[in-house]
Order: sequence, then C-alpha cells, then structure tokens
Amino acid sequence: MQTIDSMEMDSGEKRLNELGYKQELRREMTLFKTLAISFSTMTLFTGITPLFGSSLQYAGPASLVWGWVVVSFFTWFVGVAMSEICSSFPTTGSLYFWAAHLAGPKWGPFASWCCAWFETIGLIAGIGTQAYAGSQVMQSIILLCTGTNKGGGYFAPKWLFLCMYIALTLIWAVLNTFALEVIAFIDIISIWWQMIGGAVIVIMLPLVALTTKPASFVFSHFEMMSSTTGISDKVYAVVLSMLVSQYSLYGYDAAAHLTEETRGADKNGPIAILTSLGIISVFGWAYILALTFSIQDLNYLYDTNNETAGAFVPAQILYDAFHGRYHNSAGAIVLLFIIWGSFFFGGLSITTSAARVVYALSRDGGVPFSSIWRKVHPKHKVPANAVWLCAALCILLGLPILKLNVVFTAITSICTIGWVGGYAVPIFARMVMAEENFKPGPFYLGRASRPVCLIAFLWICYTCSVFVLPTYYPISWNTFNYAPAALGIVLGLIMLWWVVDARKWFKGPVRNIDAQNGKV
Repeated sequence: MQTIDSMEMDSGEKRLNELGYKQELRREMTLFKTLAISFSTMTLFTGITPLFGSSLQYAGPASLVWGWVVVSFFTWFVGVAMSEICSSFPTTGSLYFWAAHLAGPKWGPFASWCCAWFETIGLIAGIGTQAYAGSQVMQSIILLCTGTNKGGGYFAPKWLFLCMYIALTLIWAVLNTFALEVIAFIDIISIWWQMIGGAVIVIMLPLVALTTKPASFVFSHFEMMSSTTGISDKVYAVVLSMLVSQYSLYGYDAAAHLTEETRGADKNGPIAILTSLGIISVFGWAYILALTFSIQDLNYLYDTNNETAGAFVPAQILYDAFHGRYHNSAGAIVLLFIIWGSFFFGGLSITTSAARVVYALSRDGGVPFSSIWRKVHPKHKVPANAVWLCAALCILLGLPILKLNVVFTAITSICTIGWVGGYAVPIFARMVMAEENFKPGPFYLGRASRPVCLIAFLWICYTCSVFVLPTYYPISWNTFNYAPAALGIVLGLIMLWWVVDARKWFKGPVRNIDAQNGKV
C-alpha cells in the first residue's frame, strides 16, 4: 500500500491527503471521462430547448440571441474563479469543502453549511428540470408520431406526463447504482451524441426550412408579446429574455465533484471545467441561431391549435421545417429524439453529481441520518444510498405536476438559485481571504484573482435575484413563481436548524486522516 510520501502517488490524491482526507473512492477517471460528465451535466440542448419559446416571447429574437453572448461573457468569470479553487482543493463535495477552508476557522462551518445546502437543493432540483423537460420532449414526439394535434394525435395528459417524469428519475438512479465506469462510458457516448447531434441540427435545420429569417430579424428585431406575457416594460422584458441563457450556462462544476475519482485532478479538474464551458458557449449560440433563423411564423409557434398544440416551440419549429420541405414529420421526430437523448444524458450526470454532494455532506454529518447516506456500495464503490435519496426527493418535487402548470418555472428557478448560489460562497470567501493563506494549485490567477472573483460574485447575485421575479402578469395561482416561497421555507428551516442545533456540532468537512503521518 502506498504511503503519503510515495513519489508515485497521484498528484490529486496527494493533495487530498494533505487536506486531511483518505482516498476511499476509485481514482479511475481520465480527463476525457471527467470532461464527458461535466459536458453532459451542462448539455447542449437541455437549457436552451425548454426555455427558448418563453424567452423569445418576452422581447423577440435579438434580445435572446445577444443575451446568450452577454451571459456567456460573465459566466466565464465564474468558471475561471472556480477553476482556480478546484486546482487547490480537488475534493468530492467540492464547493462546500472549498467554502469551509477558504472562509477560515471562524466562519468556515457556517460558510460550508450554507454552501452545501444551496448546492444540494440546486442539484436535486436539477434532476427534476431534466426529467420534466425530457418528458416534455417525449410528449411532443408521441404527439407527432400519432398524427399531430391537427391530425388526431395523442397529447399525453398530466398523469402520463408525471409517469414519464418518475420513470426517467428511476432509470437514472438505477444506472448510478452501478460502477462509475458505467456512467463514464455512457457519458462518453453523451459527449459525441450531443456534439454530432448538435452539429447535425445546427447545420440541417436552416437548410431544410423552406424559408429562413433575414439577419436583421435575428440580430436586431425586438418584439414584445405583451398580450401573452402581460409584461409591457422593455427593460424587464429583456431581463426575462436572458433567463434561458442563465439557466443553460452552469453545471460545469460537475468536474469538481468527481475530483476524488479523477487522475491528476488538480490539473484535469480546471481543464474539464473550462473546456466544457467553452464548448457550450459556442455550440449553444449556434443552436439558438439555428432555431431563430428557421422560424416560419413567429405568432403561429404559440397557437394552441397548431400541430404541436402550442406546447413546445422548438418542436413546432422542427415540424414546420421538415413538413414544409418533405410533407411529413419524420425528420422532426428524429431530431427531437436527439434532443431527448441530451436530456437523458444530462439527468444521468446531474444525478451523479447530486449523489456525490449528498455523500460528501453526509460524510461530515451534515444530513439527517448521515450514517445511511454516506455508505459506499461495497462492490461498486459508489454512494448508492445517496443516489436513491436524491431520486426520491426529485420525485416528490415533481408531484405538483398533476395540479399546476408552472411547475417547470419553479423547478428551474430553484435549481438555478441553489446551484449557482452555491458557487457564490467559496468565490466570495476566496475574494476576501488573505492571499498568503491560499495555497495555489497548478491553475493560479495570481493578482487577477480578486477582480475575477468580484465580477463572478456580482454576476451570481444578479442571476439569483432575477430568478425570483414573476415571469407572467397578472399574477395568479397559475402564473405565480413559486420558487421564492419554496426556497424561503426550505432555507428558513435549514437556517433554523443551524441556529438551534447544527452550529453546536457541525464543523464543516471532517478530516479522516492524519495528514502528517498518513494514518487514518
């Protein structure tokens, strides 16, 4: 058995030992496999596709197209700041571990507590966003396969929609119960599926469409559908139109969650974060442009009497293109299946990340019944119990589908605020800490660290604030954004738990190894 002083020890494992943790999970992930999981968590289609229609409604194509560029620019500051921290702290449960060490002994426990729960909430809701949107795509596929809304096609009712949501969640949980190499293999398929499939859609869709919109429409046309959204203020409309970009451009921290299972994680973790962010930034914009150029009739996309029942704008764009050219919907169904595959792979990867965060927090006693959730499968060496806890909570989150039409709005808001909000805590701690107390890894920003962290932190604060705004007016039970109420209750209970009890015993990440002599 290797000792800590062994020269052959992996650099990521050596740094893990220095931080006070023993290697428990298998360190078999290569850079490409880690990149595949990170890319699959972000995914090319899963953010843009479900919110494209609503974002287009608010302020028209120009705001949507240029909004992606603006959001991508600021998101890179977040990605770079996180990469520097990841290089220094290559640990599972990354964000809350980072927060604990960067905030120092006085504030570390509270910082890690806040960060861990933000991240846990965001990731579990993230599974729900993939399950919901994947079910939405499948609903459109079934409708087109059975004859379209005009031809007597079958539009899945709410109870069947919920069954599809639950089925996806359970499949992801089952797959995550097996060895990580199974997930890694699937995610390698995912990265090629999305890059090749994305290229096919981006290139083919405008070529197939009978007509394409002029560049002036795509890049400069501003149009508000106030009669539908109830929003008449231009600035407010532009802010809401960028939600699709803000929802799409996160998840790159998945590589950090797997650093205890990745070879050379202090180097490969940051590379995976920045590479996946770069790929999505470019491909995502290309996908938005392809959809926007291929619009045939803007108002018809939202008509409840159209072929897709006005329920899913991208499906109608695909249908108009292929039916207009070939007089059948086969091509649209094939491309929708490619998009559905992206949701499937995305949900699988997010389940992987969520389970790792729950496992890491349970390892440090921060979850009720931690002794159950921190158990590692004796054969597969994965946190199987944590996987099934995440799946169960995700299913509970989706039950209101039967009664409410705004479930997806609430889940995406909770997901984004929780997930991105978790980024803010370690970034803020890194920004205010004394530089001499930071031990840099191979990826180090030097003097640029503080300004990068400041911009990243302010952008995160802005992102979280806009996701609690009402998205439709007038406000009613069917248009209300339930995210602020749901988050307020959950976070209120978590903070109450901290004040009443957890602050007395929760000290953040618990060292399970003597870093000086290598003894457990």
